[in-house]
Amino acid sequence: MADKARVAVLISGRGSNMAALIYAARATDCPYEIVLVSGDKPNAPGLMLAEAEGVAVVRLPSPTKDSKGCFFNDLNGVLRKASAEFVILAGFMRILPDAFVAGWAGQMINIHPSLLPKYRGLGTHQAALDAGDAVAGCTVHLVTAELDGGPILGQCEVAVLPDDTVDRLAERVRIAEHQLLPRVLAEYIR
Repeated sequence: MADKARVAVLISGRGSNMAALIYAARATDCPYEIVLVSGDKPNAPGLMLAEAEGVAVVRLPSPTKDSKGCFFNDLNGVLRKASAEFVILAGFMRILPDAFVAGWAGQMINIHPSLLPKYRGLGTHQAALDAGDAVAGCTVHLVTAELDGGPILGQCEVAVLPDDTVDRLAERVRIAEHQLLPRVLAEYIR
């Protein structure tokens, strides 16, 4: 494959899905490369991992209520400067302004820890346990202005065990996320 698609990843924490993308991109037949990692927390552990793996990192100051508009303008500038063609939200825990989303329409993808349209937003694992669901899982979808409401690109079911806790279920769903996101991104780019 000649030119690989240029992918930027946005994180807020440890970046385990970002790491899955970095390692998947090392396969010779992978249609993308990770060209930038950034996010909303300049000390996020995932940024240190990305740097250690040789991926460019831009650390922006955490946005405040007053600086949110500037933050997203700066972030957009960083993504454009890196010539990113796709933006992956991999545990990026911010609500995106409509203008930012519109600027990346069809090019921004999110991984969400539920089988959408069930359980949008936060607290997905607790919601699945409270509902007595037999399966939980994760969804990769295009980002639109509607929270966790964009077109679904792929899903993976994860069994809910009788003695599950939020943490145990979350850990298994995370394993599924690490498999699903790199595969679905590759399929979408191809």
